[in-house]
Amino acid sequence: MVPKDLKYSKSHEWVKAVGNNTMMIGITDYAQEELGDIVFVELPKVEQQLKQQESFGVAESVKAVSDLFSPVSGMVVAVNEALGKQPELVNKEPYTNGWMIKISLAAPAELSGLLSAEDYEKLINEGSK
Repeated sequence: MVPKDLKYSKSHEWVKAVGNNTMMIGITDYAQEELGDIVFVELPKVEQQLKQQESFGVAESVKAVSDLFSPVSGMVVAVNEALGKQPELVNKEPYTNGWMIKISLAAPAELSGLLSAEDYEKLINEGSK
């Protein structure tokens, strides 16, 4: 399941425009599947500045702890507080209620360097061979 209206990073995060300059970020269905049952998510504080490909937190599952990387640069304007009590939302609904952060985009040109849904599908299909 790779929604066509999102952009993707090679580190398995997705980006969706949700406002004039606001981007919603989470991890892909592929990433949550690889991690297994997520039991804890650590997210940044609102107003934290992030650079593209900088770690913004961790997802801890029964199998592993994985860093989360920001696909774009900007300032965190919201975090998904629900994940504190229900980290499993990342497994159940990675593209909707399992979102992680919202960023005020600092460098719109970075979006053009991200993968389309088709390119991301190729990446994960090659990785699973």
